[in-house]
Amino acid sequence: MDYQKFITDKIIRKKEELENTLSIWKFKEEKIVFTNGCFDILHRGHVEYLAKAAAFGTKLVIGLNTDCSVKRLKGESRPVNDEEARAIVLASLLFTDKIIFFEEDTPLELIRYIQPDILVKGSDYKPEDIVGYDIVTSKGGKVVTVDLTEGFSTTKIIEKAGK
Repeated sequence: MDYQKFITDKIIRKKEELENTLSIWKFKEEKIVFTNGCFDILHRGHVEYLAKAAAFGTKLVIGLNTDCSVKRLKGESRPVNDEEARAIVLASLLFTDKIIFFEEDTPLELIRYIQPDILVKGSDYKPEDIVGYDIVTSKGGKVVTVDLTEGFSTTKIIEKAGK
């Protein structure tokens, strides 16, 4: 098996490239889970969060902030890893089905396009404050939060590495 191709085939640059895949999944009544983030330096907290998110359905789609978007959100020194590197690492996780880049500060348009059954974010958010809440719940989907793993954050890793 060509594992490199298996990984890179999970990475989508434009939402329109997802159209056929979404149609097939919906026809097969797959339960589509969507989450998003920068995932700059993948760590235990990210992996546990994504594993919990994936468990809510049968297909996991991760919206990944582009480098420009991360810079706007996190500052000029970020991201540490470029978007291609971040996507490859995320796509190598067995429970990841698709990675889709987004340039905007929020994944609202992506959520509107994908129409996931389940929208997942960390428990540091209230469900009704999560971007896309109205879109997902209006079609009968769920917005859920999962507890984050204490003691793990990209910022802490960067700070520790700088010492």
